[in-house]
Amino acid sequence: MENFFIHEGKLKDAVMVSFKIPDFEDPYEMPEYSKRLQGISHHILTAYDDHNPIAFKIGYQRYSDGSFYSWMGGVLPNYRRKGIANNLADHQDTWAKKNEYNSIRMQTREKHKAMLALAINRGFQITNRIEKTSSSNTLIWMNKPL
Repeated sequence: MENFFIHEGKLKDAVMVSFKIPDFEDPYEMPEYSKRLQGISHHILTAYDDHNPIAFKIGYQRYSDGSFYSWMGGVLPNYRRKGIANNLADHQDTWAKKNEYNSIRMQTREKHKAMLALAINRGFQITNRIEKTSSSNTLIWMNKPL
């Protein structure tokens, strides 16, 4: 695994990474992130190689049931399969437990096979499928107790 380090709270860098991830067909602009995160508990993680942002993970308190919603995340293609996504998820889990959340929720699309595999390997269970016109765009909701 290459050397990388993680910083908390660097939203601008996280959004910058999101625009470089080819899996995101229409990445959110900064105003959408600001709107969703304003005034609520949230957690922003960005991974760096030297001083270059290479991955991110962002979540927030979306529901009032004790769960933490892991909303967005991704790793630049050249840095995948090096443990970075798992490391970011470990940081998020630790933070969520420390902040007294009882579970992590997330959603992904069926076409994101690597994300589905990662989530299942991390203990997430599929809780709902929302079928779309294209099966590859089917939404998969998942939950993991902490």
